[in-house]
Amino acid sequence: MFHISNSVIGFLNVLTLLISFPIIGTGLWLRSHAASVCEKFLLWPIIIIGLFLMVVALLGLFGSCCNVSCFLWIYLSVMFLMIVGLFCFTIFAIVVTNKGIGEAVSGRGYKEYKLADYTIWLQNRVGDFQTWRRIKSCLVDAGVCDELQLLVFQQSDDFYMQGISSIQSGCCKPPSDCGYKQVNATYWKVSKSDNPNSNDIDCKTWSNDQNRLCFDCNSCKAGVLANIKMQWRKLAIFNVGLLVFLIVIYSIGCCAFRNSCKDNQYLRYRGYN
Repeated sequence: MFHISNSVIGFLNVLTLLISFPIIGTGLWLRSHAASVCEKFLLWPIIIIGLFLMVVALLGLFGSCCNVSCFLWIYLSVMFLMIVGLFCFTIFAIVVTNKGIGEAVSGRGYKEYKLADYTIWLQNRVGDFQTWRRIKSCLVDAGVCDELQLLVFQQSDDFYMQGISSIQSGCCKPPSDCGYKQVNATYWKVSKSDNPNSNDIDCKTWSNDQNRLCFDCNSCKAGVLANIKMQWRKLAIFNVGLLVFLIVIYSIGCCAFRNSCKDNQYLRYRGYN
């Protein structure tokens, strides 16, 4: 006997299976054409997500269309773990990104960020030497400061009005408190009449070497965290919608599993008689 719930689950899993193929293919193609090790590493999650969707879709498809209760049970178990994991990650993302806000600088079109404003957990993540070395490598490979190097300003004040990103603000220039004078987009100097903030370690870390700049500064780490916070907040909103969708699918899957058990019980009963 075939039920509406089985048909719905079967259709949704066929759709999921079809979606998984281009995700896997795109991830493999991009990885084979990646320009750096960093880009290859970042593409692994895309491939893993595609493979996971394919396996889950096959379990649900066989379980619903072939009326196999064990496959449906595994499918529902995986779905349940996915819902719980997604719920926990969403709550975690909201909690750890609850702190941290950029400080607007008077007369300038960008904000500056301080590492101490973020949660201890996030500070520890970027504070780890090996972790930050990989992040810094990705920033250099991505050329986050190249856009600023291409800009030509008629007046130095023009730079201050540019709407640069949080990462560019923290990694491509010294903090404003240092008192450095701008020569061009990524070259700054200290004149004898200036009095830089010697208590800020970022002022000593800054380098006019275009491969170093402020990539080892705390302000750069804070700028990265500001970007992560923005992305995780967007992801949290998406996750809420995805959670609602998964709960609906899980409920339909439970109906299909219950119907499958009833059908199998009925067939065993008929065979027994």
